[in-house]
Amino acid sequence: MAALLKRYGAPLGAALLVLIVGAVMLAGWQRYNRDYVVTVEEDGSAVTQLVAQRFAGASSLKVSELSGTIQSTARDVRGFGWLKSDQIVKMPFSVDYFIDVSHIGPDDLEWNERTRTLIVNAPDVKPARPNVDEAARTLVRTNGMFVTRKAAEELSRRTSAHAQGRAEKEARSPERMAQARDYGRAALGKLLGAPMDAMGYGDARVIVTFPPERRGANKEQWDVTTPINEVLANRPQAR
Repeated sequence: MAALLKRYGAPLGAALLVLIVGAVMLAGWQRYNRDYVVTVEEDGSAVTQLVAQRFAGASSLKVSELSGTIQSTARDVRGFGWLKSDQIVKMPFSVDYFIDVSHIGPDDLEWNERTRTLIVNAPDVKPARPNVDEAARTLVRTNGMFVTRKAAEELSRRTSAHAQGRAEKEARSPERMAQARDYGRAALGKLLGAPMDAMGYGDARVIVTFPPERRGANKEQWDVTTPINEVLANRPQAR
């Protein structure tokens, strides 16, 4: 406050302070309303609706998808150890893999005229957050002498969290990441195929590399000599 008063003068500094505090309070209220306030109909019944929406363009290329059924288990103990319950749930899940093609620039494309080979040094494939479809559960088995409402809620929360964690671990496993990179190579090769053909390089070979493969690698193994931007810049004179 003192700094604002000193810099802008008392009246303007106070007005700016009010605006700042108001903006913070508004943002806090919007966040609270989004996350905690229940929207109801005129009769008082809760309504199903989209509370917060954001729409944005994407620059990522979907290259593959991992899907299947996941089994998740959880256990809950209450009442000084007397009330024990457990739950087993099976439900479908899926994980999408993407490559952020916006991060591929001229410095990441290299060309060998002799072998007509284009090297694409792509960013690594990244798995998205697993989508666990709890609404399509095929099995829900809860055991326990007496399962309280709180225990049931906690079991549901834990099975959901365990399923998310297990799906994410599987999606990031070396085997799955290797498979996703193979699909990524094919997807990028197809994406670059049309423009390469249009520029008269339809017979060129496209090699896609990812960061784990480039660490400590010798570029000579890919036989690369010229950045692709130099090739395109010189192409009109060469023809």
